[in-house]
Amino acid sequence: MLKKIYPWILLLLLSFFSFKSLLRPGYFPMHDDMQAMRLLQLDKCLRDGQFPCRWVPDMGYGYGYPQFVYYSPLPYYVMELFHLSGLSFLDSVKAGFALSFILSGLAMFLLGKSLWGKLGGLVSAIFYVYAPYRASDAFSRGAVGEFWALVFLPLIFWSVHEYVKTEKSKYLVFLALSYGSLLVTHNITSLAFTPFLALWSLFLLYLYKKWKLVLKLVPGGLWGIGLASFFLLPVIFEKKFAHTETMIMGYFNYLAHFVSLKQLFWSGHWGFGSSELGPNDDLSFSIGVLHWLFALVALVLFFIKERKEKIFKIASFLFLTGLIAVFMAHQRSVFIWNRLPFLEYFQFPWRFLTIVTFSFSSLAGALIYFVKSEANKKTLAFFLIVLGIFFNSFYFNPREWYDLSDEEKFSGELWQKQLTISIFDYLPIFAKMPPSSEAPGLPLVVQGQAEILDYQKGSNWQKGKIKVFSENSKIQIPSYYFPGFKVWVNGRETEIDYNNDLGLIRITLSRGENEVMLKLTKTLPRKAGDFLTLFSVGALIYFLFYEKNFFKRKS
Repeated sequence: MLKKIYPWILLLLLSFFSFKSLLRPGYFPMHDDMQAMRLLQLDKCLRDGQFPCRWVPDMGYGYGYPQFVYYSPLPYYVMELFHLSGLSFLDSVKAGFALSFILSGLAMFLLGKSLWGKLGGLVSAIFYVYAPYRASDAFSRGAVGEFWALVFLPLIFWSVHEYVKTEKSKYLVFLALSYGSLLVTHNITSLAFTPFLALWSLFLLYLYKKWKLVLKLVPGGLWGIGLASFFLLPVIFEKKFAHTETMIMGYFNYLAHFVSLKQLFWSGHWGFGSSELGPNDDLSFSIGVLHWLFALVALVLFFIKERKEKIFKIASFLFLTGLIAVFMAHQRSVFIWNRLPFLEYFQFPWRFLTIVTFSFSSLAGALIYFVKSEANKKTLAFFLIVLGIFFNSFYFNPREWYDLSDEEKFSGELWQKQLTISIFDYLPIFAKMPPSSEAPGLPLVVQGQAEILDYQKGSNWQKGKIKVFSENSKIQIPSYYFPGFKVWVNGRETEIDYNNDLGLIRITLSRGENEVMLKLTKTLPRKAGDFLTLFSVGALIYFLFYEKNFFKRKS
């Protein structure tokens, strides 16, 4: 038993240096300094009974925001588990980063072990955990979604490989779960990785001459899409209802963010600044010299010694995947970016470093494959692991550290900043401009005479009593309009007017005391997405139950 689990334990111990700097009170600066705020908003949703969380109450300068209609939610649900267990919001974000380091290493170990053996898998995992781009993602950019997406890339490739090789149905479950998880973790990585997944599947079907399995592999992938449908359908069909155009304009135009070969392969620069036009970015885009060097050496050895074997073709596929991703990050690929309009939403071509990191890290462990003696395997593995950690671990530290608590983060000027940061991202399209001041706590009387007697606000609802003294009164509710919002007055649905500069919800009330209820309801894409996800989860439970009974009958 101990012999089976010791690589896992060793991997956990060796991963410690990647996140040890997070194990202290306080917080650190990052480019996307909204992680704690998003987690706070998700927490408010769940405590209010809004599941899945789509509309958050405080962002958009207090008018609410369709944050999780468009922004991949899975990492925040994971961090919420830490918060519910007793950690603060800031500590929960740090715990989320640490857990992702650990899980990505374990995931890569599975893939590497299936290809190169246990020690090879261990080396691949260490190189994956300590890849320089991962340090940039965590400690410079704070890119939670992209960082967590790296957990699922090895799991997806491993699932397909094991299914094609063994034809065991359990690997279709792993495929569905890992691919579905990727889809609700980071939109852009999902879009970039899916073509490579399709090619990997076709390649393995060809390699093992098992084309018949395509009839099960495709449903396995569709199963993953089904699991993620609660998020995918709204983000696809309701994209037109938000100002997403601001995400591809100015600084975020991809033409300004290609990287040079020197930056990718040779540069030793390490900074915490931003990506800029030209090769002088104060942010590292290094693949890692050891990463690409060992991947190249492994490929050469396969060519010399195993040229006619399947393993050489698998190694070649992984290396070619890395080269394609490198090409997509470089200026020479601009003709592809110009011809595929959807690529502009990637914003930064260097995002393809996620795939480069994945493919070259997996190949680093292949060097162990060529050593015959078990003692020599251990010696080489030890040498490679020490090199990987020694040359890269110093990247895994934040620029500075703040003595900061939740109370300080969510109050005063810091709170005001959280309310307004990136306010144009996903701003409902009905708002012609972002607000210049924070939303009032109560509705405003725009026309006529009225008094707010009582009022409450939840995550995606507002309600209260409003007494009107004039014949009619127009009331402005402090919430943006967004498809699905409905208002009931004295139990009856009433007409909504949102034809104003901020796209705020306005209603007309008659004389007397009125009970007003506003709530975000589910549109057809949200209903269909929720149904498909529930159906897919039900199919998963049924499959697991059936397989359990099947094995019992077989035994």
